[in-house]
Amino acid sequence: MNKLRKIYQENIYGVMGTLIFHILLLSGFLLSEVNLKGEVSEEPVIIDFSAFEEEEPEVNEEVADEKSREDENTPSNELAPPSQASRSNRPVNDASAKDPFFNDAYRQEIAEAEKLVSDVNRQLTKKIPDIREFEMPEETTGGIDPDSIKNTIYSGESNIHYHLENRHHVRLPIPVYLAQGGGKITVDIWVSQAGRVIRTEVRPGSQISDAMLPEYARQAAQRTVFNADRTAPSPQKGMITYTFVPQ
Repeated sequence: MNKLRKIYQENIYGVMGTLIFHILLLSGFLLSEVNLKGEVSEEPVIIDFSAFEEEEPEVNEEVADEKSREDENTPSNELAPPSQASRSNRPVNDASAKDPFFNDAYRQEIAEAEKLVSDVNRQLTKKIPDIREFEMPEETTGGIDPDSIKNTIYSGESNIHYHLENRHHVRLPIPVYLAQGGGKITVDIWVSQAGRVIRTEVRPGSQISDAMLPEYARQAAQRTVFNADRTAPSPQKGMITYTFVPQ
């Protein structure tokens, strides 16, 4: 140990000098590396704009001369754009000119629909004539034995026949005297338990020569009264047939 201490004391200055030299050398290397990293060499970037330049179109001299003559002959008011004051503020519906949906077939359908609406409105505005109640004689059965009452009433060559099961008439209007033409009309009837006709329907398809015969028959059926029956269906369906002979 003493030997090592003696060697250290004898060579301390050399060791310190060597350490200082290496420290300075290392510092120099470090400073040199920082300087090299800080200096960045940039290469210049060159952009060639010649590729983006548009070639000027060749101008046809004859076309240019003709265009210039047209411009000279055109009035100045046609060349000038319309002023803001001359523009109309009214909206314009140009859908028919731009939208292919508004073609001729669509316009025709619109016209037909408008005509149909017009016809319906015209029919609705027509005054419907009032059909008055016609006076007609009646056959009554007051005080008569129900078993002796027949369901066929004769008036000259015309007749009335009805069918209402287990019921008989109390009052039966006779419209055959009103007939100017002939025909046979059947009216379906619905009768209440009290004997009142509450609903009538003229059967279609009758062969008649007077257009008023269905109305005569309907009014007569509606005024007909049958006997009351609390055990009858409510309502009870039946029918009355009117045979008209021309008078």
